[in-house]
Amino acid sequence: MKASLQLKLGQSLTMTPQLQQAIRLLQLSTLDLQQEIQQALDSNPMLETQEEDDRAETEQNDDRNDAEDGQDQDASATEDDSWGDDSSQEWEADNNGSESIPDDLPVDTAWDDIYQPSPAPASRGDDEGDSDFESRNSVSETLHDHLEWQLNLTPMGDRDRAIAHSLLDAVDERGYLTSPLDEIHSGLMDDADEDPVELDEIEAVLRRLQHFDPAGVFARDLQECLLIQLNQLPPDTPWLPQARLVITHYINLLGNRDYAQLLRRSRLKEDQLRDVLALITQLNPRPGSAIDQAEPDYVIPDVIVRKHQGRWRVELNPEIAPRIRVNASYASLIRRADSSADNTYMRDQLQEAKWFIKSLQSRNETLLKVATRIVEHQQGFLDHGEEAMKPLILSDIAQAVEMHESTISRVTTQKYMHTPRGIFELKYFFSSHVSTDEGGECSSTAIRAMIKKLIAAETPKKPLSDSKIAAMLGEQGIKVARRTVAKYREAMHIPPSNERKRLV
Repeated sequence: MKASLQLKLGQSLTMTPQLQQAIRLLQLSTLDLQQEIQQALDSNPMLETQEEDDRAETEQNDDRNDAEDGQDQDASATEDDSWGDDSSQEWEADNNGSESIPDDLPVDTAWDDIYQPSPAPASRGDDEGDSDFESRNSVSETLHDHLEWQLNLTPMGDRDRAIAHSLLDAVDERGYLTSPLDEIHSGLMDDADEDPVELDEIEAVLRRLQHFDPAGVFARDLQECLLIQLNQLPPDTPWLPQARLVITHYINLLGNRDYAQLLRRSRLKEDQLRDVLALITQLNPRPGSAIDQAEPDYVIPDVIVRKHQGRWRVELNPEIAPRIRVNASYASLIRRADSSADNTYMRDQLQEAKWFIKSLQSRNETLLKVATRIVEHQQGFLDHGEEAMKPLILSDIAQAVEMHESTISRVTTQKYMHTPRGIFELKYFFSSHVSTDEGGECSSTAIRAMIKKLIAAETPKKPLSDSKIAAMLGEQGIKVARRTVAKYREAMHIPPSNERKRLV
């Protein structure tokens, strides 16, 4: 083959570094954004946080300007100008004659080389202040730690304590013993040198451990777990013998909700069985969950929605990130026509600071614009609840704000809105639609709310089946299949009709 030169004409999407930074900031969650801003403040001397007195003065000026305008804002709030604080303009005004710095960097990177999917949320590290130091730095107690603490306080011989530790290692997070006693016995036999451990010794130690807190731990199955809890109740507890009878002999009928068979075999009357079931429902089938609980996740809303003078108003949460600006003192040290290393470094840092502030402004403007359109479209939800939710997809908002769907997807991911009805992720307001008899559309979220309402009002003795719920929705003009009702019901973690049956 002979080497040759060829010219090729084509098109490719490229991005400036400033656009790369803006897109990256756009898809960050609140915690990630706070970390990103803190890193920028630590690495760039030209950036500084806006002090409280300056912020108060800025807010007073904004209020004065709003009063002079005399115009009420509707659902959309004014964009937050305090991020940039017009610091770059102030610096240029204070340094007359200095050369201006371009606003954009030259194109040097292709889209495919820089775009990455939304990163995983950063772990909650050192937040501002130490007011909640104990709760943020303390280690939560696990079920294993709780049981081991009780074991250390229980007087036992070395032989029994070794058996107890083997049993403790076989307990899962629910509090159940997951390994059979024969298997534990085999493991102890392998470790024994001279005097082998008998199976009766393991059962004796197990009975002692089954008195530990919480009641029901070290049980081998659900039946034993419930019986352990019943045995620890006071002897004069009403209906205690009958509850033991039901759990011991008829637990399968109880699990299948076969109350007719249960009444006939237990020879209890309906009102008596109702009282027995009330006592059984007070027991905990997962005793370990009372101790081994996951730490709660706290959500910081990015957008706040409130009703003002009869109109919904959308505004950014001012507490999601510190307000930053260009340090005018450092910026004034930059000299014109000076190509020294120090002056070049300060000029580059100033340009990066301006780009970072501009990217933050772009992120806030885009987030506010998208949230405003969502509120305008879902005012029925804010006024009346989930049943008034309208169908909404990403393309609807993309057309309204004249942006690409991928941009709307990044804006609505890991961003939360605080409303009078609670805190919701922006993705929550997007849902598919189902056709109605009148030719209109009904949101899937509204259908879920209707299904939940119908189930809440059903007769416990005869709960509604999925087919019956579909028929009742059809009477309201909503065309939905039985399998769709089942899918929505399972998504809301509602059990089927046979498991919802109650003896009332």
